Amino acid sequence: MLTAGPLWLFGCTAAKRDVTQGTLRESAAEDAKLEAPSPATADPQATGSTPVPLGPPPPGVSPRPEKQSARTLGGDPNDDLNLGKKYFRAGSFGIAEQHFRKAVEGAPRDAEAWTGLAAAYDRLKRFDLADRAYNQAMAIVGPTPEILNNHGYSYMLRADYARAREKFLAAQAKDPTNPYIRNNLELLEESARMGKAAQ
Repeated sequence: MLTAGPLWLFGCTAAKRDVTQGTLRESAAEDAKLEAPSPATADPQATGSTPVPLGPPPPGVSPRPEKQSARTLGGDPNDDLNLGKKYFRAGSFGIAEQHFRKAVEGAPRDAEAWTGLAAAYDRLKRFDLADRAYNQAMAIVGPTPEILNNHGYSYMLRADYARAREKFLAAQAKDPTNPYIRNNLELLEESARMGKAAQ
């Protein structure tokens, strides 16, 4: 039951114009199709992961330095970060990966962009690259509960239940009341039981 939903949710506004598979979309109705529920209204059991934003960075760490371009930092609904989020929610993980990659190239100290890139790599089954992106995000803001949870979900997608459990427990130790982490631990136990039953 690893298809519980997207690895993580984003809260951003839909762009009014967007290029999807070579066509220009301009209607609000088409944009509404790409919208996901806000993290505040999302059901943790439906999402399977921790919502973004990551929360405040540790003291003295800025995940978004002021000198970076607003084009890559989430200040514009058509920037690479927000387009990556939009395409990720729509299930277009290859296009999401391209936008997140551009975002980290333009703002290499943006932990949210690195986390998005890691999640896109997870969905593309490029786990080697996902691990590198998670490590980059943690180098910027440290092992936050959100990043640990998402990295645990990555291991769960690979059926590496021991590492997934380790990451989820580390995330839960930092945020014991987080419903996304609790849900992922339950999914992990169910997946492990189903895996043993199939053997």
